[in-house]
Amino acid sequence: MSTSAPKVKHAWLRALGPADLPAGIDLADGTYTHLRTYKHDFFAATGLYEGPSGKVILKMERTASLLGLPMTWLGRRLAERELAVYRELQGVPGVPRCYDLWAATGLVHAFVEGHPLQRKERVNDEFFDRLGQLIDEIHRRRIAYVDLEKRENILVGADGRPALIDFQISWWWPTDRGRRRGLGRALPDALGGYILTKLQAADRYHLLKHRRRHRPDLLTPAQIQESYQCGPLVRIHRRVSRPFTAMRRTVLKALTGRWRSPKQDGPEFLEPVAGENLKPQINADKRR
Repeated sequence: MSTSAPKVKHAWLRALGPADLPAGIDLADGTYTHLRTYKHDFFAATGLYEGPSGKVILKMERTASLLGLPMTWLGRRLAERELAVYRELQGVPGVPRCYDLWAATGLVHAFVEGHPLQRKERVNDEFFDRLGQLIDEIHRRRIAYVDLEKRENILVGADGRPALIDFQISWWWPTDRGRRRGLGRALPDALGGYILTKLQAADRYHLLKHRRRHRPDLLTPAQIQESYQCGPLVRIHRRVSRPFTAMRRTVLKALTGRWRSPKQDGPEFLEPVAGENLKPQINADKRR
């Protein structure tokens, strides 16, 4: 007697609706098998796969319809946009290699051995200097990371070095107008450059804030004081995002019994792998 798959409650909250990440994906060098799902929230589902060349991450943007409206077009645009940023940053130490798109809304990139930066984690003395160098290189390529506020986007590699994932909302402003995407093609050069400058300043503020939270012993009193002085863009973001976040958590609590959606922010959010008795390896890609 055949059994049907269990019905998913509140499937509209999931990027893939009632569906899960595929059991396997075919890449250029062969088939990669799904090991675990790191998160499956409203915007994207992210999972770990293993195949001929090792481990990779598949991030699938939203395909499920919302209120009867198709959303695959949005998922495709988001995946293509993030791929463009990854390609601009290829070869930068601390940015995982991105391979290509998969299916309509999927993005495949290399797995980073390590874990997301944990609350109150004490990293090594060089960690934030190296993260600062990584941010500087991203800025040099006329990109603002934008999402550095989220601690789970910062990976602590197995070698103790930092890495960044999830460039979905990064702001890229190339000098060549033909390389700009979407709305960027319609914005005046001066306005786009101004936005880039302000967002990069916000990146530097969040970097200093993380330094203060994790290694205050390496900061001077002046730097600690500076870490509390956010700019107007950060203050506006807080005023807009905090009510939205509170509302989202209230809805999640009412519907699912949880205050937050699962994300790669510690072993408690991992799906167990049958028969595996190893310490979980947490990676790359949420963010958010």
